[in-house]
Amino acid sequence: MIDIRKSTIDELATLLSSGEVSALELVNSCIQIIQSEDKYYNAVAFLNPDAEKIAVELDNERKIGLVRGPLHGIPILIKDNIDTADKMMTSAGSLALNGHTVQKDAHLIGRLRRAGAILLGKTNLSEWANFRSTRSSSGWSSRGGQVRNAYATDKTPGGSSSGSAVAVARGFCTAAIGTETDGSVVGPSSMNSIVGIKPTVGMVSRTGIIPISQSQDTAGPMARTVLDATIILSIISGYDPSDNSSVEFERTDGKSLFKGKDKGALKGKRIGIVRNYAGFHEGVDNIFEQALAGLKDAGADLIDEICLVPQIEIRKHELLVMRTEFKVGLNAYLSRQASRGTVSSLKELIEFNEKNKKLVMPYFGQEQLIASEETDGLDAPIYKKALETSRRLTRDMGIDKAMFDHDLCALVMPTSCAPWSIDLINGDNRLGGSSCQAAVSGYPSITVPMGYLSGLPVGVSIVGKPWNDFFLAGLAFAFEQNFGVRVDPGKASPFLVE
Repeated sequence: MIDIRKSTIDELATLLSSGEVSALELVNSCIQIIQSEDKYYNAVAFLNPDAEKIAVELDNERKIGLVRGPLHGIPILIKDNIDTADKMMTSAGSLALNGHTVQKDAHLIGRLRRAGAILLGKTNLSEWANFRSTRSSSGWSSRGGQVRNAYATDKTPGGSSSGSAVAVARGFCTAAIGTETDGSVVGPSSMNSIVGIKPTVGMVSRTGIIPISQSQDTAGPMARTVLDATIILSIISGYDPSDNSSVEFERTDGKSLFKGKDKGALKGKRIGIVRNYAGFHEGVDNIFEQALAGLKDAGADLIDEICLVPQIEIRKHELLVMRTEFKVGLNAYLSRQASRGTVSSLKELIEFNEKNKKLVMPYFGQEQLIASEETDGLDAPIYKKALETSRRLTRDMGIDKAMFDHDLCALVMPTSCAPWSIDLINGDNRLGGSSCQAAVSGYPSITVPMGYLSGLPVGVSIVGKPWNDFFLAGLAFAFEQNFGVRVDPGKASPFLVE
């Protein structure tokens, strides 16, 4: 049986093309691994009951010479806040949406299906994409329970795309789709030693994704290699007139993006080091210095002591924006689903949670939901001011300024701290991270594994100008090829200090 854990999309595509393996065999291999190992990690919310049937259909298409695209016959896992018009529910981890099915695919799901991807199942996540409580535990939801880190079962997987990250790291699939508002792709990717791409807002349609923030939400690929993540990005990106942030742009073939290129993409590139987004842990700083040395050895021209507006100054404005947009966006989404037996508004969701408090809120509450319900809409002056301030701090005074002032092509910083111990009572114990600038500005970011702190993963983020997603992927690819440090996780076990 094919070892999908060690296979890239390109390698699997070659095997499928030659007939050495079938899509059905790939699906069965993934299912076997999930059924054997996911009891330790709780990454997969549910499998697609039609996955094997779809695999057979795709195998038959290949036999008659019909190949839909580079993902033809490749199993992909999807975060459980993305609509799929099939037998799988879309619940955002909430008991209020338990059993909720939809009649129309999310825009990105349609693109995956047309490219030949097999939707293997959906992954667990932080409930409501970690926008329910101010004291939540990343990876926990009332419908799905607690996801556990791929490298240490007593550690957080990060969130909110927890299950997607763990599933990829453990080899349950070759790639997965996550979503991010602020840190929800890059954070869990870093903490599970995989590659995660947070695209420019507008590159990937949000239509059919349960929303938090219209100004920050995006979906992004999660994979074990930069090339695999980039292939997925090239497929799910594209213009969607129903998404008001969507933009027409020149298509990129992710499969051929790095073809013929060597490890020299970093040579001569001016890259800024964001020191004030590091410094939260000396161990992470030491690994970051090693990563910087790797960039320098690869020929990058490193510009030190770049200073961005501190995250604490941005967060208060960002939070008001997210709460306001969450209420508007979620009410619109739920109202379209009301006829299907679910709650029809944020107000009804809050009431449902209160009525089912013992099941929904055994560890933490719904402060974010309540605060969102109290906001006054997109026309409120306080919201408009917060949005303008957020963008000014992260664009005009942030990424744009740093890159213009120093003639940079990218910025680098540690993605996150190492995974912390799961604590359902007290919530997350996050020491630091760097997702805020790219998230609030809507600019692209890609995280790549940069090392291990006593065996626990940490990543490095490469951030750049909007619509430079594939350029950043090229830099990340060169970093990976020159400095690649990723090690597959071992057997399921709690954390032991090395």
